Amino acid sequence: MAKVERALISVSDKTGIVEFAKGLSSLKIEIISTGGTAKALKDAGIRVKDVSDYTGFPEMLGGRLKTLHPKIHGGLLWRRDNPQDERDVKANQIKSIDMVVVNLYPFEQTVSKQNVEFDEAVENIDIGGPTMLRAASKNFRDVIVLVDPADYGKILEELRTQGGEAGYDTKFYLARKVFSHTARYDTLISNYLQRYGRAEDEFQQYMNQSYLKISELRYGENPHQKAALYKEPLYNGLSLVDAKILQGKEMSYNNYLDSSAAIDLVKEFNRPAAAIIKHNTPCGVAVADAIESAYVKAFEADPISAFGGVIALNRDVNAAAAREMLKLFVEIIIAPGFDPEALKLLGEKPNIRLLALDITQNHTGFDIRKIQGGLLVQEKDRGMIEDFKSLQVVTKRKPTDDELAGLEFAWKICKHMKSNAIIYTSKDKALGIGAGQTSRVDSAKLAEMKAANFNISLKGSVVGSDAFFPARDGIDVIAKAGATAVIQPGGSIKDKDVIAAADEYNMAMVFTGMRHFKH
Repeated sequence: MAKVERALISVSDKTGIVEFAKGLSSLKIEIISTGGTAKALKDAGIRVKDVSDYTGFPEMLGGRLKTLHPKIHGGLLWRRDNPQDERDVKANQIKSIDMVVVNLYPFEQTVSKQNVEFDEAVENIDIGGPTMLRAASKNFRDVIVLVDPADYGKILEELRTQGGEAGYDTKFYLARKVFSHTARYDTLISNYLQRYGRAEDEFQQYMNQSYLKISELRYGENPHQKAALYKEPLYNGLSLVDAKILQGKEMSYNNYLDSSAAIDLVKEFNRPAAAIIKHNTPCGVAVADAIESAYVKAFEADPISAFGGVIALNRDVNAAAAREMLKLFVEIIIAPGFDPEALKLLGEKPNIRLLALDITQNHTGFDIRKIQGGLLVQEKDRGMIEDFKSLQVVTKRKPTDDELAGLEFAWKICKHMKSNAIIYTSKDKALGIGAGQTSRVDSAKLAEMKAANFNISLKGSVVGSDAFFPARDGIDVIAKAGATAVIQPGGSIKDKDVIAAADEYNMAMVFTGMRHFKH
């Protein structure tokens, strides 16, 4: 260890830097600084040497070139216990720099702004800062390197109590922190520039990710599993992590999973819509002219499963909707906003988590799933039919206007159900939901059973299927349940048999040519 005699300070985030520099000055440590940092310290009455005076070389290129000089990097990199290094620095009149205090240009904050100009982003790519940080961290045995204002107080205290020195463990901790910081910084730059790459380069050769831990969660899916919440960097559109929590208990791992599923589903609809999710699966969905009516109709599809569920709405919660939802034990209500009277009513049950989130924003990025030893990465499923009237009718009978409206409604929902998925609906309300079965026939039977449990008639209903019917047996089930029309992708080797079965029952069937598996 060596006593700190000279420190270089160059920071964009000036939080706490004046107080820290005053502490260094009180320990008789010489301070070298650059540009705006030097000015801030001088204005505070702190004695500072400009880096250009120290190196004998002016700042130039509009501030792009400041610290890339042998007197800076030689002072950081030379090993104090290496005789050859010592001869080199003496021969070139290089002094030791024993501490570096640097935080980087605000690249992340810059590119997180919507509609930021590309040239502005590029000018916020720091060059000298990361270079100094890496040099100092490589030589951590001899140089203290600080990138986080949260560490200022700890280091000052250690310098004061240890004769102007810091211990090995402290220096090593700070060096590790720096390399994590610069790795994240470079990842953010790489991912930002990727947006401007060729379409065929959408999946990068190296997938670099840098997520910021927001909080540790109470536990994961089960109490014996640890869990944490991380936030995506940069601006990535719709973000559940950024939802404003207006009241309620701490969000859990499962709460976030179910909330994400509920948001994805309710975003599909333009009319006032409500979706109720339980265990990542819809148990009620409806649209109506008023949001309270949409919720009531969604609840009626499966009142038992709705207990303890997550409700998502695509309109603000009003008092009428709040009164209806207070009749049910619910974990979470997500909506763009909450009227004052609704907040007052829902405040009577303070454990209900209320999340305000602008769901009109679009998704960006990929779906990522971990497997043993790797990742599976895919585009998000944004597939949807633009014009349902143009779909291929494969049966003798065409769907009526009401049936077609129901088929569109059903198709939007089955996209968000676990495969195999079968849903019976009217044109504005889920009637029977069957999902997550290994057999499509079982899903059809489960959906029928769910409806029967609540005396919901399926006569005149329509059916949505996330993938093709592999045989006619599924058609037999839904026809006998009362369905009169079905929407499905088509593509089975037994499509002719399936279509013939639909014709036998005088059902209307349309093919989408698009599948919505969800595993």
